[in-house]
Amino acid sequence: MDFQLPDQLVKYLAELDDFIEREIVPLEQIHDNIRFFDHRRENARTDWEGGGLPTTDWEALLAETRRRADAAGHLRYAYPVEYGGRGGSNLDMAVIREHLTRRGLGLHCDLQNEHAIVANNVGLLLMAEYGSAAQKAEWIDELATGSAFFGFGITEPEHGSDATHMETTAVRDGGEWIINGEKTFNSGMHHARADLVFARTAGKPGDGTGITAFLVPVETPGFEIAEFLWTFNMPTDHAHVTLTDVRVPDSAVFGEEGRGLAVVQHFFNENRIRQAASSLGAAQFCIDRSVEYALERKTFGKPLAVNQGIQFPLVELQTQCEMLRALIHKTAWAMDHFGPFTQSAQVSMCNYWSNRLCCEAADRAMQVHGGLGYSRHTPFEHIYRHHRRYRITEGSEEIQMRRVAGYMFGFMPQQSPKGM
Repeated sequence: MDFQLPDQLVKYLAELDDFIEREIVPLEQIHDNIRFFDHRRENARTDWEGGGLPTTDWEALLAETRRRADAAGHLRYAYPVEYGGRGGSNLDMAVIREHLTRRGLGLHCDLQNEHAIVANNVGLLLMAEYGSAAQKAEWIDELATGSAFFGFGITEPEHGSDATHMETTAVRDGGEWIINGEKTFNSGMHHARADLVFARTAGKPGDGTGITAFLVPVETPGFEIAEFLWTFNMPTDHAHVTLTDVRVPDSAVFGEEGRGLAVVQHFFNENRIRQAASSLGAAQFCIDRSVEYALERKTFGKPLAVNQGIQFPLVELQTQCEMLRALIHKTAWAMDHFGPFTQSAQVSMCNYWSNRLCCEAADRAMQVHGGLGYSRHTPFEHIYRHHRRYRITEGSEEIQMRRVAGYMFGFMPQQSPKGM
């Protein structure tokens, strides 16, 4: 076993850091853009009178960052070469995502908007894998630059973790489909050109087959955004969507008819390992900052760092980071060598533990920093509020643990996830 990172990847991290210092940090400083990251961040990002949506200034700044990253050859790193990328591997992306989040809050990586200078554009990867020739011709170029976006409509008001019991249906009517149902926590719908809606087209609730994905343009009659749901971490772009007799042509089917659950599993599997790496990096940032503060801060005439009550909780967190890093790297490497779905249990292990660890590290950082840690003059409350959602979204930690248990105890005899 060779635990050294590939030389080209180590060099690329240095290249990224150089780009951040030259292009991104100065962009944060001009025009008081730092307001999006200091104690004013939530207010600066949120249009409180406009339904809690992201402000136009904030999203324009993110767009400019992506433009600069794309011009410098970083934004598309993970994309296939034919779409202007470098074909970045799962291991590459795990290492890069951790590296970026370990730097802390900034325009280089702000996960509240799933934003980073090295894009985690799962929509493009899904389009490349499942899109028809016509869909690729319409979407690929704009997905690659981030100028176009489609939502991901899987969760429903009554059905989250078990998507196979969804109540949204689609019925064939000649050369069209009629879709009826609801979706919730449908992110990015204030800008999405279409929504990738999953609906049951055959079978019974609980079946892994019989679910079909449809690319539904948002202007289609009967497609309505009922509200945007305010969350623990503002601003919000999480919509509650209703579909009433929405008609789409057969060409709107995304992937194979009846095999939409495969698209869902593909999305989750790709995102979960990268999300785990991001949470690990954020946890490490919290630990690093806490150690630094404990060495500087003096109480009762001595640094906080000499107290075992400060040392031991951070030692335990650091130990977990080291162990988790080894598992994430091993899992990502195995996904690259043996196929992404061969590591389903390990991906779930990485994901649920990393997300939990980040919340614990942010909470501990608040405690080490005392009253200052509880304030918005430190980034820990923001990190906690954001990463707390990852313990629910894209498979709650209980569902991840249930999947691991399924493999351990033989309740899941198949090696790939349900629907694959």
